Amino acid sequence: MDRCPGQYCGRTLFDNGSWSDCGACERGYRVNESFVCSPCRDELNTYSWLYLGFMAMLPLMLHCFFIDLNAKDRKFSRKQLILTACAFIEVTLSAILSILLMEPMWEFRLHSCGVRKFTDWYTLFYNPSPNYETRLHCTQEAVYPLQTIVLVFYFLCLATMFLIRPIVSSITDVRGKAPIYAALYFLPLLTSIHALACGLIYWFFPYLSIGIAMITNAIHYSVKLDQTFKSLIRSSLLEVKNFVIISVHWLLLAYGIIALGHHYAFLCLIPFPSIFYILTVRFTDPAEFREVESRQT
Repeated sequence: MDRCPGQYCGRTLFDNGSWSDCGACERGYRVNESFVCSPCRDELNTYSWLYLGFMAMLPLMLHCFFIDLNAKDRKFSRKQLILTACAFIEVTLSAILSILLMEPMWEFRLHSCGVRKFTDWYTLFYNPSPNYETRLHCTQEAVYPLQTIVLVFYFLCLATMFLIRPIVSSITDVRGKAPIYAALYFLPLLTSIHALACGLIYWFFPYLSIGIAMITNAIHYSVKLDQTFKSLIRSSLLEVKNFVIISVHWLLLAYGIIALGHHYAFLCLIPFPSIFYILTVRFTDPAEFREVESRQT
């Protein structure tokens, strides 16, 4: 049997014992060293599970952000708690269904082809042209199921939102139009970003998790009207809403550190961004600069 051109073109064995021409493997199959399409039976590794967890956290965090933005309350209101609980149930249910719908179906585990290199995410750009003539189309999901499961998950997030929110609204009389409208924008946006940059996200999501946690932590403190040391400490420890938000930032930071796999000692530095902001706020508060300028004049 002749070798197939390109990196991802392979042959499929038919039931009658004959072989197909070189081409793309079926979904759930990948080319092996003999250029034969073999089924994916590897168990998903820990890093890939953490990647899927990160992709599942993105819509949940955006749901919570727009729910909180629409609430505009310093404390958790009944409406905000109900809508946040709805978002959590929707995302959790979508994640569970996404796993159950993948091979092996209706089991809480996943068969995987594994990720060997960066190009596995972009087989579209590696369709060979033997002798610079007819192009062979061998585009396939070489990283099965890491591409399709996220797309299925985002679709299910949209579907469960349209199913659960009206039911909850009719039972509790809680209206939340703005967060739903926001989801109609950010879910397609997340889908587009995943379709274009899934490979980059897979390799860099630990650093994205750490970066998002540190940036949102700084933004959360910077919007406080009272930027004094005592006020920031008091609100961080005594106000339930602020304490929960800061805890979420810390958990996201810890998630990124754990995903790196070999820097667990950095877990002790999780509170450092919050502590650093509070300790240095008096050096960056614009009011302090205006006071110094007034003294000089």
